[in-house]
Amino acid sequence: MTIADIKKTVEGKMDQSIAAFKNNLTKIRTGRANPAMLDSVQVDYYGSPVPLSQVANLSLIDSRTISVQPWEKGMGPKIEKAIRESDLGLNPASMGDLIRVPVPAMSEERRKEMTKQVRSEGENAKIAVRNLRRDANESVKKLVKDKAASEDEQKRAEADVQKVTDRHIADIDKLVVAKEQEIMAV
Repeated sequence: MTIADIKKTVEGKMDQSIAAFKNNLTKIRTGRANPAMLDSVQVDYYGSPVPLSQVANLSLIDSRTISVQPWEKGMGPKIEKAIRESDLGLNPASMGDLIRVPVPAMSEERRKEMTKQVRSEGENAKIAVRNLRRDANESVKKLVKDKAASEDEQKRAEADVQKVTDRHIADIDKLVVAKEQEIMAV
């Protein structure tokens, strides 16, 4: 593996970390309903936990209500139970085959809780990026130790990796600020 390969790999992995962080942010609810909020809900389907989206159709009725349409008749009560027992604070209501999930307006306390959660997710993403930087620097040091690269190349590579790391951490900070503003605006 060359220094160029290491740089390319670390940048790709950092991009993946940011993509995962963005995905995690969509699961943190603001006051608006979003079917992605229910992505983490697991439903008992014949003895094995399955994501809700694999046993029902999720859509929006209005800005504060998600509709869940089970694909099988007997799944309604199991889906209701799974949504109720998730940490989302949602209380589904069954209407025949359709399950309505109203998303309550957020209280000030809940907003503060959400911003803490956003910051925590942001910090986890930064830690992942920093770990990738450390791994890349160790790989470069190994190349120098194996005499496949010079110390000057090592210094340049570490500086380049640091620039990529700084850029990704700045992106994470921007995403955190944007999500916090979204939570406070609702």
